[in-house]
Amino acid sequence: MRIATWNVNSVRARQQRLVNWLKSAQPDVLCLQELKCTDADFPFDAVKEAGYFAAVHGQKTYNGVAILAKTEPTDVIRGLSDGVDDTHARFISATVNGIRVVSAYAPNGQQVDSPAYVYKLEWYRRLRNYLDTRHKPDDRVVMGGDWNIAPEPIDVYDVAQWEGQTLFTLKERDALQQVCAFGLTDAFRKLHPDVQKFSWWDYRMLMFPKNKGVRIDHLFLTAPLVPRLTACDVDREERKGQQPSDHAPVWLELKD
Repeated sequence: MRIATWNVNSVRARQQRLVNWLKSAQPDVLCLQELKCTDADFPFDAVKEAGYFAAVHGQKTYNGVAILAKTEPTDVIRGLSDGVDDTHARFISATVNGIRVVSAYAPNGQQVDSPAYVYKLEWYRRLRNYLDTRHKPDDRVVMGGDWNIAPEPIDVYDVAQWEGQTLFTLKERDALQQVCAFGLTDAFRKLHPDVQKFSWWDYRMLMFPKNKGVRIDHLFLTAPLVPRLTACDVDREERKGQQPSDHAPVWLELKD
């Protein structure tokens, strides 16, 4: 079973790239982030023609997440369902082939100590509460998303430059660690403990050709699925070409 995650940075602007990637990569499940469209404007027909069902939690202009799967997702939940008045479409979960799949688009945080940064840390606290409320560590869960946090120094191209910057502050990294402490394993780091690969590169200043990126797109899985993990990588090639997303897809494979 191949599960992938991709911040597509506007599904309408990159519809053909999405369809082409679905056809070539053939993931069983794809978690999408930053759709930047409402549910009504999501390209359901194009996705269906490529062989996928879609569970969507959209939002006009901003945010938006989806789960695409070859078998229809069931028990779909949109949002963290914790009673908080939050209009951001950042979270969707569904069951696919007996696995609970999450697609999450974590807040960016903008500037350190800004209201957006405070919101980001609170969102992570809410996410941990969601896991504690909805799941047990021995449930079969895969969480894919743009988490907007680089977990370790190896996950940024220049530690000195990134230290104390949004996406790599100690408070953010601790917030992600608290979520993972529920019982989640970083699939890429599990299989590649010493490999430096990135998943996001700024459009500006030739950051992609220079490979000056960060690893902020992650696939996390619970303990029962770790023994089934056989592969995990970043599809760097998808960041190339005309009008790419600034993120590359990340994928994992689980043996039966």
